[in-house]
Amino acid sequence: MKLSWRTEWPIWALILGMFLLAATSWSAAPDRIPTHWGWNGQVDRYGGKFEGLVLLPIIATVVYLLLTFLPRVDPGRANYEQFVGAYLMIRASVVTMMAAIYGVIHLAMRGHAVRIETVVPFLVGGLLTIVGSVLGKIRPNWFVGVRTPWTLSSKLSWTKTHRAAGWVFVVLGLSLMASGVSRSRAAFIATIGVGAIGVIGTTIYSYLVWRRDPDRIPPAGTLPAE
Repeated sequence: MKLSWRTEWPIWALILGMFLLAATSWSAAPDRIPTHWGWNGQVDRYGGKFEGLVLLPIIATVVYLLLTFLPRVDPGRANYEQFVGAYLMIRASVVTMMAAIYGVIHLAMRGHAVRIETVVPFLVGGLLTIVGSVLGKIRPNWFVGVRTPWTLSSKLSWTKTHRAAGWVFVVLGLSLMASGVSRSRAAFIATIGVGAIGVIGTTIYSYLVWRRDPDRIPPAGTLPAE
């Protein structure tokens, strides 16, 4: 999979912007920076300047580099060319969510009121919705997507499972966004429960499709020794 600065520069700009914001805020930042919020939206944990200003940009960089370079060592790396756009959307969405959360930390650090119980479910839900919308375009590989023993040994199971999982992600994402807007803890817990059921159901579905596939093959390394 080849990278192009024309497609990657917005992601680079977000990561660079996070580090620049950390650098310009360092001297004026307080020694205690909000890093975690409880169910009630109140800060329940503080960190120092490094944790509050630098740690998240570093994590975003590491995640981006992993998502960028893992395809190079993937035995199925040739398939990445078939879903370049979808994979770019996933990488960009993950970094964008982290940058948005980083912005929320800076707002809280500066004394602005932030409804974290609304913002975080909305951001995570948005990420899940975007990922779900492109999940059906992901082609077989070893690092990205719904990787069960059955999707990895049946192209039919892979295709159908990812289409189904895409809808699960979209519904879960929209539900999370709705729970964030309503600020209902019960709605949030119900959404997580529905998501868990969706994950289990998708896994079972991948097995059922695999059973019906006459072209399924054993995963690499699972054949009996001679």
